[in-house]
Amino acid sequence: MLELRDIHKIYEGQPLLRGISFRVDVGETVCLLGASGSGKSTLLRMIAGLELPDAGQIFWDGNDLASTPPHRRDFGLVFQDYALFPHLNVFENIAFGLKMKNWTRSQITSRVHEVLELVNLRGFEARKVTDLSGGEQQRVAFARALAPRPRLLMLDEPLGALDRALREDLLNELRGILHQTRIPAIYVTHDQEEAFTIADRVLLLHDGLILREGTPKDVWVNPGSAWAAEFLGLGNVIEGKVVNSEWKVETRFGVFDVNCRHKHQAGQKVHLLARPLPVEDGSVLRGRVADAIFQSDRFKVTLENGLYFYLKDEPGVGQQIEVKVKIECLG
Repeated sequence: MLELRDIHKIYEGQPLLRGISFRVDVGETVCLLGASGSGKSTLLRMIAGLELPDAGQIFWDGNDLASTPPHRRDFGLVFQDYALFPHLNVFENIAFGLKMKNWTRSQITSRVHEVLELVNLRGFEARKVTDLSGGEQQRVAFARALAPRPRLLMLDEPLGALDRALREDLLNELRGILHQTRIPAIYVTHDQEEAFTIADRVLLLHDGLILREGTPKDVWVNPGSAWAAEFLGLGNVIEGKVVNSEWKVETRFGVFDVNCRHKHQAGQKVHLLARPLPVEDGSVLRGRVADAIFQSDRFKVTLENGLYFYLKDEPGVGQQIEVKVKIECLG
């Protein structure tokens, strides 16, 4: 089990990480989700032993890793750019780490064939990695990381260089591999679809802090903050002011009755989330249509006032419409 306790890091004179604490349990995939520059990759480098925190501790099974060099941690790392050896073929790339650990030839051959089967590249042993597609090269990178049976697997934006369709296929396969092998993993990405597909637990990293953590469903249902709702694209974030203790909130789009679990006082500023999918029993939002774009099986309709919704039928540009939606308080 991996555990981080109160990790701090200063970068170029500014706080990058400000007290990060979390754990990764056996067989669990944890996703660090945040914008570029939020410190996700720096956290991975510190866990790998390639960089030191300015304060805080990193433990494995209760043992402080501060004095353990990177090659003794037995952690696997997969990068976006594959980092394969271009002069070695597929077999040799995967076998490289096993040779460094002094495995026998028969052990190496058996293990390479085993992980190639796992990543659906059986028969690719003699191929040059430079002749492979991007998706095939990333599969080789996965196989190389898995081959030594690491205690922990760390993946740093591993699918960022691939097109959407291939990324989705590999993501589902990787999820299956992680569940099958039971290797604990930390997956770093700025893409919420990747995070919600692969993670057992999502950590939202922003401004040096973990602002929200939970299962993908929990985070989706209750983002916990205006930033999280906007970052995840959950809907329209609306500023408002509490009118009275009956949870009426005044906004530029009207006054809404909000069933809120937070404690607010009259006059307090709050943020509301208006989910973009219509419901039968909800609050009414109105506006004139500025644009309607077909996406998948519905239209994304943007109003002149900045609100947007997903509707089955296409309204005309300039048409005045009203939509009933769920509105909730973000605090």
